[in-house]
Amino acid sequence: MSIASMTGFAREAGVTGSSQWAWEIKTVNGRGLEVRARAPIGLDIVGEDARGQILKALTRGQGQLNLSVTKTAATPKVRVNGDVLKSLISAIADLELPASVKPASLDGLLNVRGVVEVEDEGTEPGQDAALQADLKAAVSRLIEGLKAARLTEGRALKGILEQHLEIIARLTDEADAAPARQPEAVRTRLAAQIDQILGASATLDRERLHQEAVLIAARADIREELDRLRAHIETARGLLTEGGPVGRRLDFLAQEFGREANTLCAKANDVSISRIGLELKTVIEQFREQVQNVE
Repeated sequence: MSIASMTGFAREAGVTGSSQWAWEIKTVNGRGLEVRARAPIGLDIVGEDARGQILKALTRGQGQLNLSVTKTAATPKVRVNGDVLKSLISAIADLELPASVKPASLDGLLNVRGVVEVEDEGTEPGQDAALQADLKAAVSRLIEGLKAARLTEGRALKGILEQHLEIIARLTDEADAAPARQPEAVRTRLAAQIDQILGASATLDRERLHQEAVLIAARADIREELDRLRAHIETARGLLTEGGPVGRRLDFLAQEFGREANTLCAKANDVSISRIGLELKTVIEQFREQVQNVE
């Protein structure tokens, strides 16, 4: 199973009768799962039903679902009310008109209110059963398109995260192999520090100083941090291979990476190890930022 990003977009559009419609859904990263729906008046129920299906299909992310419906221009039906026209003609025929008044023409009679009736066969979107059926059928395709987009983004994310883990592993090995960590280097450095202190004051107990130096060296050892970093690397690689909704667990590991890197920098007793620790912190922060997009 692959990992999925929380970022994605999908669109489904079609025509039903005189209605053109389109579903659009976009999602971004979020700590939990939240989807908002917007639909035309009369289609609120259809929008809420689609929102419910999307909530069941995803585990994390913030989404915005939009439904738009527009009516295409339809040719209205024109009907002449024959009864009204006949009644009007009959009424005019019974009138005695002055010579200066011309008889009524057909176009004049047709302009009389009620003679010509225009029928608009359009229906409200919420009352169109065929439209609602098509909209509901399109939701499943919309969800599949969104999931495919999030998986495509997830594959790219996986590659980036694996690269970060490779760098973290390399830097961990460099810190482990640093010359300053070798026993002889530690012994030489501590001996020089003790000689410097003794040179400043002849009253100090050399044996006691050696004991304190051993304790300081033990507390400054970064072996535990290196071991935990390697363990976290293997766990993160396993989660990327496992796939699925692993974003929260990767986020927790990113925090653990950060703690170990901070401790390593605090314990560093050599410039080279400090440099490696700072590089580790930079890469770990980049890893953490990318993890925020994993579902």
